[in-house]
Amino acid sequence: MILAKLYRNDTALILIAIALGLSLGILRPELAVQMKPLSDAFLGVIGHAVPLVMFVLVASAVAAFGERGQHTRCAGRVVAYFLMMAVLSLITGGAVGILLAPGGDAVPLTTTTGRPMSDLPTAVLTSLAQVIGHTFILPVLLAALLFGLGLGWAGDAGEPLRRRLDTWVAWLLKALRMVLRFAPLAAFGAMAYTVGRYGPASAWPLLKFVGTVYFACGLFLAVVLGVVARLAGVGLFRLIAYIRDELCLVAFTGASVAAVPGLIDKLERAGCARRVVRLVLSTGYTFNLAGSNIYVACAAVFLAQLAGVALDSTHVSLLLVALLTSLGSTSAAGSAFLTLTATVAGLNLVPLEALGLLLGVERLMKCRSLTNVIGNALACVVISAWSGALDRNALREALMPRRQAAFPGAVVGKR
Repeated sequence: MILAKLYRNDTALILIAIALGLSLGILRPELAVQMKPLSDAFLGVIGHAVPLVMFVLVASAVAAFGERGQHTRCAGRVVAYFLMMAVLSLITGGAVGILLAPGGDAVPLTTTTGRPMSDLPTAVLTSLAQVIGHTFILPVLLAALLFGLGLGWAGDAGEPLRRRLDTWVAWLLKALRMVLRFAPLAAFGAMAYTVGRYGPASAWPLLKFVGTVYFACGLFLAVVLGVVARLAGVGLFRLIAYIRDELCLVAFTGASVAAVPGLIDKLERAGCARRVVRLVLSTGYTFNLAGSNIYVACAAVFLAQLAGVALDSTHVSLLLVALLTSLGSTSAAGSAFLTLTATVAGLNLVPLEALGLLLGVERLMKCRSLTNVIGNALACVVISAWSGALDRNALREALMPRRQAAFPGAVVGKR
């Protein structure tokens, strides 16, 4: 009976897998390192599924809006919100990196001269070209957007294909859920490899860098997203508690997109408009990655500090270039590192070989994925509220603490 309950509890299975991986990493590190393919295979399958899932979700969501004016209004709100979050997350990451200076007391690397402001257009174009070369998710999303707009504008003639698209969405999400049954195995492999490979003896500057990124993400969640959630009339920490199973899955697998099926179900159940949830989540996993932006900004500052490069007014271009290169980020594993590579190459802050220092802590950046997921979940609530498509009663009931939910007559605190 107990085993049957554990088997149906995804969070419990992942926690057990993490404990086993941690134990193996401590007791048999040489064997634990060989568990890496378990997580790599899982992430590979998820990564290959991302383009198809994103295409169908975006096309289905855009086609469902119907009237052309509704398309324009909602799309404008989504773009404005995503742009605001991108700028604020990059500023947060850069500011925290400069204030805490994780690489300030390290042995300097070979210093390189920053790109002058007159070469900024060249830096921007170079960075964009590198990002586009690293990912094909942007062309896929553009094609899905155009396809969905065409279906929406087709009216009754496009209705059969719109219904078929909805059917495909259901099939793809069901298939993705089947793949996610192997998440505990991937979590075991990831934890075993990380503990066996790195252990507690990481270099002090890298540990400070990891702590800086975690602090920056926490600050962004508490201040920026906290204020946004309050303005939307929702308690951020209640929302986090509501999606805790999805966050646990992301934390222990490293795949942000693994949370999509559960988020769609929960956010729609919480009163968010179906069309808004699908559009915001699908596009948000490319254009609303606040955690990835924070990591890129912190890492660029950290590498500049290691190289002894002063971040004076000449490097104000860091924000602009990072903002543009962040458009090429996806939720796929390793995407943020590729975005960082494009940013550093475009700015010419440090030698590219210095990026190798960060590979050792790449798998420790769980805060990056968690911030991405929380940010996109909140975006669904905010855009739904902004569009007047949020069922407040359903939201209040969904976010109600379980203890209060057991006694419907209890007084619910402020949202």
